[in-house]
Amino acid sequence: MYQQMIFVNLATADVDASKKFFTELGYTINPQFSGDDCTCVVISDTIIAMLLSKQRYADFTKKEIADSTKTSEVLICLSAESREKVDELVNKAVAAGGTANSDVQDHGYMYGRSFDDLDGHSWEVVWMDPAAVQG
Repeated sequence: MYQQMIFVNLATADVDASKKFFTELGYTINPQFSGDDCTCVVISDTIIAMLLSKQRYADFTKKEIADSTKTSEVLICLSAESREKVDELVNKAVAAGGTANSDVQDHGYMYGRSFDDLDGHSWEVVWMDPAAVQG
């Protein structure tokens, strides 16, 4: 069966700083699709974040690029395999220079936290109890 992928393209003020930030979270960089004006962050086999300089990002849109430190343009949500993994990733993000940006959401069957990366893009990390998901 074909497994569809998602490529999240985000504008960044500093490609090198963003590359360092995401590698400190434990993700890898695909050098084949990275350069001076972009970096390809491999989050999983099916999730890729393309972090583009604002100049390179502008090549793909005629719209004004949002200032993600002031405006919410997208909420990116990643699943985690446990509550501990949620905390681990958010704590790594904060240690790498990101900002925790909301209270813990604990509903028993679902647990989540979120952070903003260096450019203010919002990332949510959520664990859901597999038994609750199955109904």
